[in-house]
Amino acid sequence: MTVQKVRLLEQSPAVAGQFSEFLETCDWSAMTEIHRNKQEADVLQALAKDSLNEEDFAALISPAAEPYLLDMVAKSERLTQQRFGNTMSLFAPLYLSNTCANECTYCGFSMSNAIKRLTLNEQQVEREVAAIKGKGFDHILLVTGETNKVAMAYFERMLPLIKPAFSQLSMEVQPLESSEYKRLQEIGLDAVLVYQETYRRKTYLEHHLRGNKSNFNFRLDAPDRLGQAGIHKIGLGVLLGLDDWRTDSLLMAFHLRHLQKRYWRSRFSVAFPRIRPCEGGIVPKSVISDRQLVQLIAAWRLFDRDVEMSLSTRESAEFRDHAVRMGFTTMSAESKTQPGGYADDAETALEQFEISDERSVDLVAQMIRSQGREVVWKDWDPALS
Repeated sequence: MTVQKVRLLEQSPAVAGQFSEFLETCDWSAMTEIHRNKQEADVLQALAKDSLNEEDFAALISPAAEPYLLDMVAKSERLTQQRFGNTMSLFAPLYLSNTCANECTYCGFSMSNAIKRLTLNEQQVEREVAAIKGKGFDHILLVTGETNKVAMAYFERMLPLIKPAFSQLSMEVQPLESSEYKRLQEIGLDAVLVYQETYRRKTYLEHHLRGNKSNFNFRLDAPDRLGQAGIHKIGLGVLLGLDDWRTDSLLMAFHLRHLQKRYWRSRFSVAFPRIRPCEGGIVPKSVISDRQLVQLIAAWRLFDRDVEMSLSTRESAEFRDHAVRMGFTTMSAESKTQPGGYADDAETALEQFEISDERSVDLVAQMIRSQGREVVWKDWDPALS
């Protein structure tokens, strides 16, 4: 009898096979037809399976799955409890700067918008950190506009000031090189979110008119660079409304599987931002209703029971109240989307987008507990009341 040895593969090197190469082989119309052609039998087959592929995901986000929404939500809740327990993690975004050299049609930070620009200095950052810690948070998400003036030199100054106060530090900033991600990890970085906005190149270029963000492939392959750097957690997302939300979500499912196969040491998260009103904002091209968003959320949990799922204060308080039990593992609370918003009561004219759920963190925590969930302030230690 031949004994077969198990060989563990190292994470893929920074050579060939990044996701941009896969996307070059994809036709948007053909990807759209995948979910449009799904029938009831495809949905029932997906619901009956324990391990789902991208075809199954396409069935669950298709119109054919709409009559089975309650079944999807029930299974989503069950899988989430099995994997994550009755918990919900809370985090706060800290906006370090609204200075931006990009022209993006949907963002309040866009360079052509006539808003006051502010980049926090060390003293302002320390005040923001103290204010956020005073609300109980132990997980923080650093957010900036995209400009060379707020880049590695700035991050290397600020992270050592911020990290000692928080057990988990995430960033949502301009895409960086793999070596830069490694450096930031050395000084405290735990997770990075890089939202592609849309996987349709034509639409992407229509909404990213100037600046580094107009480089479609550089942004698209940022999660590959994160994986190559060994970042602990990588976050994906599309801006729901820029193009067909089903096709964008399907391509994001392909993206997740690509990353999981190559960078299996990293954890992954997904988010579901819908276009919100902002200074100089646009009307969504593809409106996703609340019911459809629930369908998408449930489909993601059925597709991957291990992926972390995050819900921001973009959504209304009513929606977030109902979403607690749908499959989410993380929520933001009492968010301020303008630099200096926590400590200095900065003007709302500085904000990136309008907040919908404006409740205090205490009220959000009470709501979560009222639904039988335990509020978690960091990965391994629930808050004690």
